[in-house]
Amino acid sequence: MRESELRSLDRQRMYTIFAPLDAHEQLPRELVMEARRHRVLGRREVAGVLWLPALVVAVYLAGAVNVNGVAFLIVVGVLLLGFIIFAMSGGREHLK
Repeated sequence: MRESELRSLDRQRMYTIFAPLDAHEQLPRELVMEARRHRVLGRREVAGVLWLPALVVAVYLAGAVNVNGVAFLIVVGVLLLGFIIFAMSGGREHLK
């Protein structure tokens, strides 16, 4: 056998086995990334965005009213639990 016949990665020989990829056809991972790019905000995202501002407001109000530490921790715990319940109560039907 000649050396050229032993080359399995020769371009012309590869085209006889595999067709060239279509440059305009999207691959599955590209389709998944495209779907993530065009997502609408859902309950989980809204809860995640609103959690930090709500915590900052709670810290400010607790300092202005002079709330003790235990009461403040209870308020923060209830606030966090409320956001978790809000986020989990909605389904994931917001995806396009």
